Amino acid sequence: MKTATVYLGDNALKNNHEKYSNDLQLVKRVTYWGMATNILLSLLKLGGGLLVGSVALIADGVHSFSDLFTDVVVLISNRAAKRPPDFNHPYGHGKFETIGSIIIGMVLLIIGGGVAYNAISSLIQQQVRFPGPLVVIIAATSVLLKEILFQITRKAAVKINSSSLYANAWHHRSDALSSIAVLIGGCLNLVGFGHGDQIAGMVVGLMVFAVAGKIIFEAFKELSEHALDEKLLAEIKDILDSHQKIDTWHQLRTRKIGPEFFVDMHILVDPEMSVGESHRLTVDVERKIANSVHLPINVLIHVEPNLDYE
Repeated sequence: MKTATVYLGDNALKNNHEKYSNDLQLVKRVTYWGMATNILLSLLKLGGGLLVGSVALIADGVHSFSDLFTDVVVLISNRAAKRPPDFNHPYGHGKFETIGSIIIGMVLLIIGGGVAYNAISSLIQQQVRFPGPLVVIIAATSVLLKEILFQITRKAAVKINSSSLYANAWHHRSDALSSIAVLIGGCLNLVGFGHGDQIAGMVVGLMVFAVAGKIIFEAFKELSEHALDEKLLAEIKDILDSHQKIDTWHQLRTRKIGPEFFVDMHILVDPEMSVGESHRLTVDVERKIANSVHLPINVLIHVEPNLDYE
């Protein structure tokens, strides 16, 4: 009995990339709103920090300004990632989005390290600062706006399964958290603690550094062809185990390329099954997997006769 390989990925890829043209528009809308907000906050923080001499507020302003760069990276990487497959990239261009995430993470590493270093240096030199209430007002405004941006961007990232947009969402959240540190430092200054500003700046830097590490780690996992998480694998295995026409299966392999998931497997069936029936079986399996994971997924199924079939 000859084995048959049935690949259903071409139609899925075509449909996915038609959908991604709409997804790219969503990325643009969310990112443009983020850029406008970052410009406003950068000017407020940097201007206010220079005016009152606040190390923490200037550091937070640099952090907000870095968001402008990451917004541009998100737009470029998503545009490249959403290009349809071609001769040189038969699996699509999704890895461009992963590369964009790494660039975002590296920028955050540099910024976080520099901010923490400057704040620690100021503490070692025993500098005392009392910037005043303007720091509290600007920091509170930043917390509110950046948390709103985080929620909007994260929701969009989950909807279209975009790693770079998700990384940018956490960049917004890290900015909100860093502004909370600045807010606390400003409040400590108001009650007479002269090192609150430097401590806040140090906390901001370390928080940005930690977020950068997480983003880079997740991106390198994807570049190393890491399998899907255990929950998704379990769902796929349950579908294969429960299907009445599949005797057994093996060589299940999975990987993520940008916003898409790729799955291939071998299934063993009744050796008397016709080619047409095996094709309908693979279509059914693919549909069940797609409906279960609710994510853009491409399935390659190799059908083999179960020679032990009774």
